[in-house]
Amino acid sequence: MTDENVAKSTTSDAPKVNESRSPGQLAWRRFKRDRTGVISAFIVIAFFVIALAAPLISKLYGKDPYTTYGLNTPGLLGDNSYPVKPNGGIDSEFWFGIEPGLGRDVFTFLLYAIRNSLLIATAITLLVVIIGVVLGVTAGYVGGKTDWFIGRVIDILLAFPSQLFFVAFTPVVLAIFVRPDENTPMWLIVGSLVLLLTVFGWASIARLLRGQVLALREREFVEAAKVTGASPARIIFKELLPNLWTPILIQATLNLPLMVTTEAGLAFLGVGIKDPTPDWGVMIGRAAQVYQDDITFLLFPGLAMVIFVLAFNLLGDSVRDALDPKTKR
Repeated sequence: MTDENVAKSTTSDAPKVNESRSPGQLAWRRFKRDRTGVISAFIVIAFFVIALAAPLISKLYGKDPYTTYGLNTPGLLGDNSYPVKPNGGIDSEFWFGIEPGLGRDVFTFLLYAIRNSLLIATAITLLVVIIGVVLGVTAGYVGGKTDWFIGRVIDILLAFPSQLFFVAFTPVVLAIFVRPDENTPMWLIVGSLVLLLTVFGWASIARLLRGQVLALREREFVEAAKVTGASPARIIFKELLPNLWTPILIQATLNLPLMVTTEAGLAFLGVGIKDPTPDWGVMIGRAAQVYQDDITFLLFPGLAMVIFVLAFNLLGDSVRDALDPKTKR
């Protein structure tokens, strides 16, 4: 075989190698080449591992987020209720220092704050994606009055100033179940947050998927499935959903950091998770009261949130580029 024939054989084999790969394998290959996406993925995974392992890390560290060490141990807090040692009281015993006023350990408080915030945001994101997919696909495929009704609900929800509505309506929801002279249980606060953020969070995903389904249901492969007598459920799960995983994954990766910041913002404003339960918003709210005299207490939760949200947004961009190369930055 001549060199020319060898070159032709090599070039003709290359497309076959690429053609043998599934779309998922090709997307994974593109993602691995994106250094920013890989680094962001490691950072995001590290945050989730830390969140899940918070009780174990706290046990090995020998402290918890609720004990007021500064009040219990003389010499940790001064007469002004601020840490005696410099840099917020950072030393070999308190790695991130202690909280001004109460003297709680900042390191363990941050661990549990990350844990609670991520668990709540993940639960909301899963519910938002599930409801958005079900209603968006239903509206787009069924059409008619169903599409009209779901479309009007989406328009109403998107028209609401959601942030202001959360601040105003959360106390109303809690007041329905708890009398003014009673303490609100934490499970009820968390449930109200999940409910409200889910109700107002699914509309944008549903609208996007509705538009995608409206375009897909007229394609040849859907028409062929109808001709063969396939049921609507089979068409949705076998024909439509496999073509919708890209926008679903992209929306999920962009929605989770949004829910993290929204939940933290509500806690900061006093209508979400409340002290002494650890939460990113609770920490930043407490730090905002003392940052002029002790910037250290604000540094750790603020920096952790910025790193997580930035990494997750970059991860979402990388996932989008890997799944749909046409949108590459």
